[in-house]
Amino acid sequence: MVLAELGTRISKAISSMGQAMIIDEKVLDSVLKEICTALLQADVNVKQVANLRNGVKKRVNIAELAAGLNKQRVIEKAVFDELCDMLDSGTDPKKLELKKEKGKQQTVMFVGLQGSGKTTTCTKYAYFYKKKGWKPALVCADTYRAGAFDQLKQNATKAQIPFYGSYKETDPAAIAQQGVLRFKEEGRDLIIVDTSGRHKQEAALFEEMKQVAAAVAPDLIIFVMDGSIGQAAFDQAKAFKEAVEVGAVIVTKLDGHAKGGGALSAVAATKSPIIFLGTGEHMDQFESFETKRFVQRLLGKGDVSGLMDKIQDVIPEDKQPELLDTISKGNVTMRVLKDMFESVLELGPMSQMMSMLPGFNSELMPKGNDKQSQMMIKRYITIIESMTDKEMDTNNIKMLQETSRVNRLARGSGSSPQTVLALLESYKHYSKYATQALKAANLPKNLKNMKGDVQMNPRQMQQALSQMGKALPPNLLQQLGGMGGLQSIMKGLDGKMGGLGGLGGLGRK
Repeated sequence: MVLAELGTRISKAISSMGQAMIIDEKVLDSVLKEICTALLQADVNVKQVANLRNGVKKRVNIAELAAGLNKQRVIEKAVFDELCDMLDSGTDPKKLELKKEKGKQQTVMFVGLQGSGKTTTCTKYAYFYKKKGWKPALVCADTYRAGAFDQLKQNATKAQIPFYGSYKETDPAAIAQQGVLRFKEEGRDLIIVDTSGRHKQEAALFEEMKQVAAAVAPDLIIFVMDGSIGQAAFDQAKAFKEAVEVGAVIVTKLDGHAKGGGALSAVAATKSPIIFLGTGEHMDQFESFETKRFVQRLLGKGDVSGLMDKIQDVIPEDKQPELLDTISKGNVTMRVLKDMFESVLELGPMSQMMSMLPGFNSELMPKGNDKQSQMMIKRYITIIESMTDKEMDTNNIKMLQETSRVNRLARGSGSSPQTVLALLESYKHYSKYATQALKAANLPKNLKNMKGDVQMNPRQMQQALSQMGKALPPNLLQQLGGMGGLQSIMKGLDGKMGGLGGLGGLGRK
C-alpha cells in the first residue's frame, strides 16, 4: 500500500483511544500529536498539519458531545474528513477520465521534471486505457535526453502499443506534430505525446514545451511529478500550471518514499487534480486516485469498489462460471483453482490488491512478498498444467496425493514433491473452507435472474459477508485469510468477484 507506514501510524494513534478509560481533551490532544508527528515526518507542510489539527478540534468538542455517543468514531470521522480536505484539489478526478466517443480522437501531452518517471508513466497511461478498449499510440518528442526514444520504444513494444519518434529530427514540435498526424490517419483514438523533462527555472525548455503544446493542441496536459521530492512539489506544480494549462497530475515513485504524503498534499494545495499514482516500475503498478477512497485505504478501511473495478478489468463478461453452485456443492477442482490463480496474476501486485480489502493490515505483508507470492502461484499453475484431464477435473484429493502421482507431477513440472504436496494442501483447505463459508452465509434463495445467472446487489453481498464472518469459528476465518478471503468467495455471486480465495495457504507454505 502507498504510504503504508504513514497509514499505520495514524491508524495506531486512533485505535489507541480504545485503551483509554475516558476519552477527554487530554486523550484527543495525545492522538492529534501522534497524527501530526506522523504527517510532519511524511514531509507534509507545517501549515497544512496545523490546519488539520485545528480542523479536528473544531469538528470535535469533547465537552459538548452527547452522552452515549462513540467518541472514538466521532474523532476518527473528523480525522478522515480533514485528511480528505487536505488531499482534495476541489476537482473530481472522474471528470478528467477520458470518455470514449465514436469517431473522436484525443491527444494527451505529458510534461514534467527530468527523472520523474514521465516516459514510463506515458506507457502505463496508454496501457491502462488499452485494457479499457482504447487504441492508444505513443509519440516521443523528447530530443533533450539521450536514450529517451529508445526507452519509449522498449516500453511501448513490451505493452504492444504503436510508437513514433526520430533519431534525426531535433525539433520536438515537428516530431510531435508528425506523430500525431500519422496516428490520427491510422485511426488511433488516444495519442500520447511524451516531452522533454525540464526544471521550473529552465526558461528555454519551458518555451519548447509551449511550442509542442501549440503544435499538437492537446485535449489534456498531464504533469508527472516525482513523489520523493515531498512538499517541494508545490513550487514545481505551480510553475508548470502557470506555464501551460495543466489539467491533471500523476504522482510517481510512491512505493518507497516517506515524503509521498508531503508531495500529495502539496500538489492538492495548488488545486491541481491528481488522477493517478505510480506505485512501482511495472505496468500494473498504476492506480487511479480518488481522495476518499485513498484515505480509506490509508486508514485500513479498504476500497472494495476499487477492487471490483480491478477485477472487472481482468474477468470478461462471458467468463462468469456458476462458481457459487460449484463451491456450495464441494465440486472445486484443480481446473477451477487454476482459473482463480490466473485471475490473481492479472489483478496485479498482491499488496496493492490486498490493501483494498477492509481491515487489511499492511504490516502483515512482508517486504518482497509480492514477488514471492507471484512466483509461487506461477509454480502452482505449472504443476496443475502438468496434470491429465482426469486429474484436473477430479476432487478426489486422496488420488492426487498418491506417491507415484506426486513424483510424476514434480518431474513433469520441474518442481519438488514437497511443492506438489503444498499445492494439494492449499487445494484441500480452499475447497473445504470455501464450501463451509458459503453455506454459513445462509444466502437468499432468489439470487438468480431470468437467465439463471447468479446475481447479488451490494447490500446482499455485504450482509452475506457479515453472516459468514459471524458464523465461522475464528480459526476457520483466519485460515480463509480473514474478511479478505471471504470477499474472494463472492466471485460467483455477481460473476466477477474472483481470484483471491485460493491464496489462503500460499504465504504459509
